[in-house]
Amino acid sequence: MQPKIMMKKKSISASKASLVLFLCQMISALDVPLDLSQPPTITQQSPKDYIVDPRENIVIQCEAKGKPPPSFSWTRNGTHFDIDKDAQVTMKPNSGTLVINIMNGGKAEAYEGVYQCTARNERGAAISNNIVIRPSRSPLWTKEKLEPNQVREGDSLVLHCRPPVGLPPPIIFWMDNAFQRLPQSERVSQGLNGDLYFSNVQPEDTREDYICYARFNHTQTIQQKQPISVKVFSMDSLNDTIAANLSDTDIYGARPVTERQPVLLTPTGSTSTKVELRGNVLLLECIAAGLPTPVIRWIKEGGELPANRTFFENFKKTLKIIDVSEADSGNYKCIARNTLGSAHHVISVTVKAAPYWITAPRNLVLSPGEDGTLICRANGNPKPSISWLANGVPIAIAPEDPSRKVDGDTIIFSQVQERSSAVYQCNASNEYGYLLANAFVNVLAEPPRILTPANKLYQVIADSPALLDCAYFGSPKPEIEWFKGVKGSILRGSEYIFHDNGTLEIPVAQKDSTGAYTCVARNKLGKIQNEVQLEIKDPTVIIKQPEYKVIQRYGQVSFECIIKHDSTLLPTVIWLKDNDELPDDERFLVGKDNLTIMNVTDKDDGTYTCIVNTTLDSVSASAVLTVVARPNPPFDLELTGQLERSVELSWIPGDENNSPITNFVIEYEDGLHEPGVWHYQTEVPGTQTTVQLKLSPYVNYSFRVIAVNEIGRSQPSEPSEQYLTKSANPDENPSNVQGIGSEPDNLVITWESLKGFQSNGPGLQYKVSWRQKDVDDEWTSVIVANVSKYIVSGTPTFVPYEIKVQALNDLGYAPEPSEVIGHSGEDLPMVAPGNVQVHVINSTLAKVHWDPVPLKTVRGHLQGYKVYYWKVQSLSRRSRRHVEKKILTFRGNKTFGMLPGLEPYSTYKLNVRVANGKGEGPASPDKVFRTPEGVPSSPSFLKITNPTLDSLTLEWGSPTHPNGVLTSYILKFQPINNTHELGPLVEIRIPANESSLILKNLNYSTRYKFYFNAQTSVGSGNQITEEAVTIMDEVQPLYPRIRNVTTAAAETYANISWEYEGPDHAHFYVEYGVAGSKEDWKKEIVNGSRSFFVLKGLTPGTAYKVRVGAEGLSGFRSSEDVFETGPAMASRQVDIATQGWFIGLMCAVALLILILLIVCFIRRNKGGKYPVKEKEDAHADPEIQPMKEDDGTFGEYSDAEDHKPLKKGSRTPSDRTVKKEDSDDSLVDYGEGVNGQFNEDGSFIGQYSGKKEKEPAEGNESSEAPSPVNAMNSFV
Repeated sequence: MQPKIMMKKKSISASKASLVLFLCQMISALDVPLDLSQPPTITQQSPKDYIVDPRENIVIQCEAKGKPPPSFSWTRNGTHFDIDKDAQVTMKPNSGTLVINIMNGGKAEAYEGVYQCTARNERGAAISNNIVIRPSRSPLWTKEKLEPNQVREGDSLVLHCRPPVGLPPPIIFWMDNAFQRLPQSERVSQGLNGDLYFSNVQPEDTREDYICYARFNHTQTIQQKQPISVKVFSMDSLNDTIAANLSDTDIYGARPVTERQPVLLTPTGSTSTKVELRGNVLLLECIAAGLPTPVIRWIKEGGELPANRTFFENFKKTLKIIDVSEADSGNYKCIARNTLGSAHHVISVTVKAAPYWITAPRNLVLSPGEDGTLICRANGNPKPSISWLANGVPIAIAPEDPSRKVDGDTIIFSQVQERSSAVYQCNASNEYGYLLANAFVNVLAEPPRILTPANKLYQVIADSPALLDCAYFGSPKPEIEWFKGVKGSILRGSEYIFHDNGTLEIPVAQKDSTGAYTCVARNKLGKIQNEVQLEIKDPTVIIKQPEYKVIQRYGQVSFECIIKHDSTLLPTVIWLKDNDELPDDERFLVGKDNLTIMNVTDKDDGTYTCIVNTTLDSVSASAVLTVVARPNPPFDLELTGQLERSVELSWIPGDENNSPITNFVIEYEDGLHEPGVWHYQTEVPGTQTTVQLKLSPYVNYSFRVIAVNEIGRSQPSEPSEQYLTKSANPDENPSNVQGIGSEPDNLVITWESLKGFQSNGPGLQYKVSWRQKDVDDEWTSVIVANVSKYIVSGTPTFVPYEIKVQALNDLGYAPEPSEVIGHSGEDLPMVAPGNVQVHVINSTLAKVHWDPVPLKTVRGHLQGYKVYYWKVQSLSRRSRRHVEKKILTFRGNKTFGMLPGLEPYSTYKLNVRVANGKGEGPASPDKVFRTPEGVPSSPSFLKITNPTLDSLTLEWGSPTHPNGVLTSYILKFQPINNTHELGPLVEIRIPANESSLILKNLNYSTRYKFYFNAQTSVGSGNQITEEAVTIMDEVQPLYPRIRNVTTAAAETYANISWEYEGPDHAHFYVEYGVAGSKEDWKKEIVNGSRSFFVLKGLTPGTAYKVRVGAEGLSGFRSSEDVFETGPAMASRQVDIATQGWFIGLMCAVALLILILLIVCFIRRNKGGKYPVKEKEDAHADPEIQPMKEDDGTFGEYSDAEDHKPLKKGSRTPSDRTVKKEDSDDSLVDYGEGVNGQFNEDGSFIGQYSGKKEKEPAEGNESSEAPSPVNAMNSFV
């Protein structure tokens, strides 16, 4: 749909308004001020034809002005009406209006007649029109005997109303006894004369209360005619009546309702005439009888019906032309037509005209000695005659005036004097009416006067006309001149228009037009001037107009109307809907510059107009709102043309709800096989309302239709009637026939059964046939019920079979089915692939070859070969991982495959197996191969300790994954200045058996960056970095530093710990990412000022890089560390908290602790000594106890002095104390030896050691028995 946006602009100072103002000013300029002598002027009078209510007082108006004030008199029926002699009649004071008192005993009928008012003073007399007074009448209906109307079905009928003659004529309508209007249609309608016409009657027209009502508006009464009875005999009942009275051979006994061509009921005959007066409404009527009901059409012979003035009423039976003129005369033909023929009638229309003005006489003001004319010109049909009166007396018998001369429709005055003042009447009349006009001649000698108020302010919109008023009076007529400003020159030129009434017009006023304007009026008797002010305002503009909107039902829509206006004008904004007020509904929200409609409904569809009004101008803009919705459901579904395999379906579309219907979806229900389930049948374009549907036999069809538009689908229509098709042989066979054995000695034949409507008849069964392929066997067949599977037993293993399945029902077989190939059941392969060879390509990739097995030994569908491989041993270190076999499957009859992801410097085994649909065959002998060395992983840690003026101590751990034999370590370092610029790089090679190094000859108070990696014979591994600073004056520096970042990784998480030197209350963050990846670092904030953090959600078996930083210290962070998460392993943990032995052990421990507490309490009370150190150790936090990473058991302790390990199997005493000779009072001495690790919950699980690094343990063996407490903690 195209946008529909409309905008209009109106201005009070626009051209139309200026013309009206100009005319008003011109008339006012001819008015004589009331303080000057002037003849009477009639200002108000009653209408010529005055119908009065006989129950109320009669008021006959006559008002006039003049100087001196006029006196009034009346005539009645052409003679003087002496009101003083009639007590019922009074005249209002200072007025000529008569009041006839009817309510106090007077009768309106006594005052019928023609009245005329005369207003007179010393300068003349003015007269009113002839006012015809008639009281309204509403007589009763005359009594009449109404016979019942008995009509045969299909005949025409006219019910006559014949209302009583009233004044004015009554309004006629037909109702029933319940005061409900009788419905009218093309078949039944009311004529202009009030009669009720039936083009043809139907049985439903039978009733006994056809009542004609006449409403008399003047008296506000309604008269009722007696009810009329109509009884319509249908042909069935008429045949029954005739059959009872006449013989069977009577011709009327079988006579049907007779269709007939149109016949005009009114008007009668073929032609008629009609006379109408100019300006009236022309009504022409044609009502026809006929069956089927005729349709009426109107034409004008030799011309067109007038556009914009022609209307059709009463179901096109009445032609209405408003404001007729002589041009509308001519022949009008009505044509009544039905399927059997037509009838017509010609109405000859003549338009006559009562007199109407061409030039009405106007008041004339002259000064003594001036000349003037009065002109009275009128037209009509026939042409009216013109007659003159002077002061109410025919001019022929009026006193003579030498200054006047009558020339037909003109009176010429020359050299008038004061005695020439008078009132002249012009009468134009013909047989259809008359016109009467008063015009005075007033002879005065007056100096100029300006009637416009002084300093009057005019406000005009820019670029609009400005009209400055200078209403004046004077005799002789003054001359008018305009000046701008006090001393400005006289205004002349094309940019100004000077009107005869003194108005100055500026056609296009601009901002510079603002200012004071002076009007000067002068005649021979004097001069006067007046000043007015003009202000130019900015126009009101809608800068953001409402726009065309399409909205779905129940949505929300908003129209904008943003305006710009002059700052001195106060605008008001009004919203209209379809040029009427907005509905009184809270859903319509009017804002400052918008209109919002909530929960839009279909009734909101229409044109919305924003009107902005100021005191000077008005602008508006409109936009159309189209409310769209899903279409209404189709209705009136009908089935026609029923055949065995097809039917035609038709329907009537529902309302499309402003969104065109794109297509119709037809669905069907099979009431015989699947009642209540609707299936898709077909769909057709939205312009189509019928469709030919293909049908299947033995289906009880019902159809429904769904309409679709851009918004969505309608609700389904009501179902059509049901249609049951006849049975037939099946048209098709089952689909998806397959033969696959489930056991080595059977063949399972399956198929997709036919749906209910595909059976085509009752008794659906299947004929299943099979035979071994490539063998001269006969077909074996069985007939099974309506199932979808049949099993053939005793077949050889995996041999091909030809299979077919045919449908049949009680009427016969379906067409011959096509054959498919299936196989009997598979068995496991018999032999393993041979000649397995492995070619190692590099340290992580190997290629394996094998010979294919013979296809006969596969005994099934070959699916491929599976290679099982697993790592036996790491040649560089003992493996801590359980043996995990990996499987790679190679589809089809491939004879080689690649094994990726191998670990360098390791021993592997593999074997190969063949697989079919049943499973895998035997494995080939295990093949052993080794991978060569690779580059190592990064060193496990790098610590820098003991900073001095010129030296630093470096300590490191060997790589987690050496991937070969380490040959050396490479250390590179370079200084960093205060602007973070790097100095020259120094490289040192370190033997592989070293684990620490003291760097000397360094610069004091200098920061260094270190790069450290390991090497094998293959090459260098990933490096680890760290930064450190030498000290100044042997004093520990105060700059911040994060050092000794260590990690302890599990499968999906890692414990990160670090040491911090620097200002208090630092806030740390941890950044990490996949090692070698170019992705951005991920950042985690550490709560508080802790020096540990747990990274969760990591990927098993992945190398990560990590670094630690402090918030607020720009660019300050630790060196990078690299760690690798453990591989994903099946959980072998057991919840020991539920084990009986564990519960017993805990109870024993609790009892032992209780006894210990009692002993301690007794010793204290006895004053015995209890070492503080022992007390602290007894209540130490159990989480400080070291745990091994792999299995959660206690780790190994080493003394700070002799580093002797605890004996294997030893256990900490149950009271958690440590002997004095085995421990010091604090952990300070461990200092740099802390290799702290944290559990996933942040608890410390690292190992304590002295100055010398503890050698890593080999294997999974523990030097201590597992602690139940820590074991429990590891499972929480």
